[in-house]
Amino acid sequence: MAEHRLIEPDLDFIREVKQAGGDTLKKCYQCATCSVVCNLSPSDKPFPRKEMIMAGWGQTDELIRDPDLWLCYQCNDCSVSCPREAKPGDVLAAIRAWVYRKYSFPSFMGKAMVTPTALPLLIGIPALILLACIFMFAPTNPDGSFVFTTSEVVDFNLFLPHSAVDAVFVVGNILIFLFAAIGFNRFWKALQTRDETKQVSLIPAAISTLKEILTHSRFRQCDANKDRNIGHMLLVYGFLGAMITTGCVFVFVFIPHYLNMLGLESLHSWFTVPIDLPHPVKILGALSGVSLVIGGAILIMRHRTDPETVGANGYPDNFFITIIFLNGLTGMLSWILRISVLIWPAYVMYYLHLVCVWMLLWYMPYSKFAHMIYRTMALTYAKMIGRTPRSEIDQAA
Repeated sequence: MAEHRLIEPDLDFIREVKQAGGDTLKKCYQCATCSVVCNLSPSDKPFPRKEMIMAGWGQTDELIRDPDLWLCYQCNDCSVSCPREAKPGDVLAAIRAWVYRKYSFPSFMGKAMVTPTALPLLIGIPALILLACIFMFAPTNPDGSFVFTTSEVVDFNLFLPHSAVDAVFVVGNILIFLFAAIGFNRFWKALQTRDETKQVSLIPAAISTLKEILTHSRFRQCDANKDRNIGHMLLVYGFLGAMITTGCVFVFVFIPHYLNMLGLESLHSWFTVPIDLPHPVKILGALSGVSLVIGGAILIMRHRTDPETVGANGYPDNFFITIIFLNGLTGMLSWILRISVLIWPAYVMYYLHLVCVWMLLWYMPYSKFAHMIYRTMALTYAKMIGRTPRSEIDQAA
């Protein structure tokens, strides 16, 4: 006698996927065109056909530990070719947004990041906290007025002392990365529950994955959305450059400064701030900012001018692209306004930049920004179990 299985759909999941950009989910009638046209889909159990039917049936237990969700690079070949306009690429993007929320800690933050009505609160929290830091820590004149209001030069340390910024962001980032680690650990454990035979060990798989990400090799296998490769690569390298720039300033300037304050007189900062051209750190920072602005602008313009081809037009995707673009733009404008000695515009822009940095970093575990970790882990696991794109197998043959 055939084995019977009772399928209990998660209706809340289906509603959330529709709200996050996967509203075409129920149009799918399983013709498999999506899996046929996708160059990144493996030959065995190809996606996104099976993910579409699992999502339509609300099978969250299977989807949440499915590495194939992350093998999808939003090429959108599947959505462009779908005869029913079911847009599998958008559905998979919406499911990934649901995964961020499902694994998030605390869980209410994951819900807020996919809810447009929560945006004023998400902006207001860092805006008010940073404003409070200005009033509490900005140095004052004997008459009680702020020094930065009477200064004839732009000095961000007078506006919002670097020590206060460091305290807020270092402590906050440590906390948020601990929260993020909880979600990432849950995801990795969920992948392991698939109990599939490992063909490659962890370290070689991870190295291969990082090489693939840095070269963007799989982006070039897309057809409908191949141009996105340039914008995405500019964002990736712009962010990495900005991260290295910030790390250099913190390690070579602020850490020696704070240790010196604690009594280690022999330690001194390697260079002073503000840093300007032609200092190598400033060159890297400027190039990174330009890269973020140009890369973000390319992706935003493509989303605006050709939404059907680009896909992933749900709120979580648009939120992430906009925030990372604004980080680059406000950072560059802060520097330009400072060296132009436009005092008040420079301070306002610097304040807005810090708000944007807060929203990018502190909301990372709950936004699409987390995909850089989830995708890396899923790609690594996929390589370990031999989930190779059909196109790569054909090339090897």
